[in-house]
Amino acid sequence: MVLCGILCLLAISIGMGGIDVSNAQKHVFTPQIPSADRNVKNKVFLEYADRLVMDERISPDYQVLYGNVKFRKEGMLMFCDSAHFYEKTNSFNAFGNVRMEQGDTLFVYADVLYYDGIEEFARLRNNVRLENRNTTLFTDSLDYDMRSNIGYYFDGGRIVDEENELASIYGQYSPDTKDAEFLYEVTLTNERYVMHTDTLHYNTANHIADIVGYTTIVSDSNIIYSDRGWYNTSSEDAALYNRSLIVGKDGQKLTGDTIFFNRDRNFGEVFGNMILTDSVHSSILEGDYGFHDDNKKVSFATKRARAMEFSQKDTLYLHGDTIRTFLEEGPDSLRVLTAHHKVRFFRVDMQGVADSVSFTERDTMVRMFRHPVVWNANRQVFGNVIEVHLNDSTVDYAQLPDFGFMIEDIEHPYYNQLSGKEMKAYFENGDIRRLDVSGNVLTLFYPMERDSTYNKLINSESSFMTILFKNRDIEKLNMWPDVSGKAIPLYLLKRKEMYLENFAWYDAVRPKDKDDIFNIPPEMVALMSEPEKTTKRDNRRSRKGGGDAPAKPKASTIQVPEKPETATDSVVSDSIHAGNMIEKIEK
Repeated sequence: MVLCGILCLLAISIGMGGIDVSNAQKHVFTPQIPSADRNVKNKVFLEYADRLVMDERISPDYQVLYGNVKFRKEGMLMFCDSAHFYEKTNSFNAFGNVRMEQGDTLFVYADVLYYDGIEEFARLRNNVRLENRNTTLFTDSLDYDMRSNIGYYFDGGRIVDEENELASIYGQYSPDTKDAEFLYEVTLTNERYVMHTDTLHYNTANHIADIVGYTTIVSDSNIIYSDRGWYNTSSEDAALYNRSLIVGKDGQKLTGDTIFFNRDRNFGEVFGNMILTDSVHSSILEGDYGFHDDNKKVSFATKRARAMEFSQKDTLYLHGDTIRTFLEEGPDSLRVLTAHHKVRFFRVDMQGVADSVSFTERDTMVRMFRHPVVWNANRQVFGNVIEVHLNDSTVDYAQLPDFGFMIEDIEHPYYNQLSGKEMKAYFENGDIRRLDVSGNVLTLFYPMERDSTYNKLINSESSFMTILFKNRDIEKLNMWPDVSGKAIPLYLLKRKEMYLENFAWYDAVRPKDKDDIFNIPPEMVALMSEPEKTTKRDNRRSRKGGGDAPAKPKASTIQVPEKPETATDSVVSDSIHAGNMIEKIEK
């Protein structure tokens, strides 16, 4: 056997041509180096082959190996059906049933393997499969850097673990760190959602996907849009940055500077410039901090919180320290909105303030609590509670069940005033049609003369009042059962007679625009700390008091006439005029 081997080598050295050693001698050539260290760094050892063919004329740089070929490089074993072995460069090309094994954790399969021993670089082609514990990579072209222990494909591939399947044009995987990188047409798929992006980093051990490019995550419950963040595909927790967007299946949209989101709970917590848009209810909720629980249908906003309602031509802007929406308990699951503390709202045709506000979809009622004040043009209404009933988002009726006070600013310091224990106003097409007042009804008003001027004040008192309006002007005014009152010429009017008890004109508190709702004036803080208002039948005068000097008007439409020839006759005449304007109705 030894002599045959020596003759064979001599024949090759003197150019005798190729000799098939195994065929000539009918023995298997099994190279063995028993004394060699098989773990020498960067060294490839041929462990076994059924046959070895050497022919300098055909393959002067490599040996041809056939049958059960086995190589070793440090802790890596490589198998194939046949190979070309370049012993000088520690390189080989392997063909057929290629398999690479490293311990019991890494297995690589392919049809072809090209291994460069100098660069320690393997190129696997056709039907490539890399298995690392519970992770499998599939591709037709895989390059494997054995120095860094990183494999990557560049012509399409996919990685599958127990949680997800990831596919892309380019992919890179490290069995040591379990980190994978995907580029171009990346898709992450599982039974719950599909993620689409062009750049994604993923760890197969913790199943966390790092979002580093524009990404969409589509599920049955929502769609997520983000270009930066991370998503834990096991726990369904995510951190989304750069004003990412979550769109719910019912059309709600949640965005913010940073969103911490859990897909199972459909819960998003937002830090910085939260915007929750609800197209179904034509509303938007904003805040510097807030959250939205889509499963429970609960939303919350604070820190410069603002709710907007845009079902009408003009948008309503509402601010409060905290704003919350939720579903009322019951079979109908109807929506409720609450705003608490320092509530201010603005719409072009209406403004208001209160300590707290609630809206219930069940009865379509807006309720304002503790010192609510509402303005419309030059009119102001306030009380202890104001309730507004909506019909198709327009006002149907409004009521003040526990004290009400209405004021119309003619020209400072002249105001039409009306107060009572209970008020209820009815509206048609957005305009007031009727006003009912009951209990301690007190009025002060300045009737306009035919020349569009004012020269008298009429005060009256009764138990009940009804006013009918037409085109926003008084068409008919009825008071009953007993009416008392008088008319006072302006030149005899004393300041203490100009105001009813509880009169207050809160112009300093009134929101001026949609951004002014965030400005809380000290007058509003003082108002909210006051006790609730009450009515007293025997005390109708102003808390402001005043002297005996006649009030001096500032506007030209308020005219104080010269002293008449007979003052007493003028007072009597004005009293008769007042009686003609008030129709007494027996109930």
